[in-house]
Amino acid sequence: MPESNRLVTLAGVGLAATGIAHFAVPDAFRGITEAAFPDDTETALKINGGLETAIGAAIAVPQTRKIGFVGLGLYGAYLAVNLVKVRSGN
Repeated sequence: MPESNRLVTLAGVGLAATGIAHFAVPDAFRGITEAAFPDDTETALKINGGLETAIGAAIAVPQTRKIGFVGLGLYGAYLAVNLVKVRSGN
């Protein structure tokens, strides 16, 4: 496996581990999550943790990597839209 593929696999594993950490130590993510999801931070913590776990796992596996990156882009847009909505008061 080329070095770049190993690094992408490690990045996927890292993202998946971060997703799992949302469930193991939610307080570590509460402040960040609350900024974009102040109305229901607890639910958002679980949703974000699940999404990060799934997306990270998809990126870690070469056969599902492309869909993982699509998911990552959509997840980033989802977070950005929610943050903008909160900051604009909507």
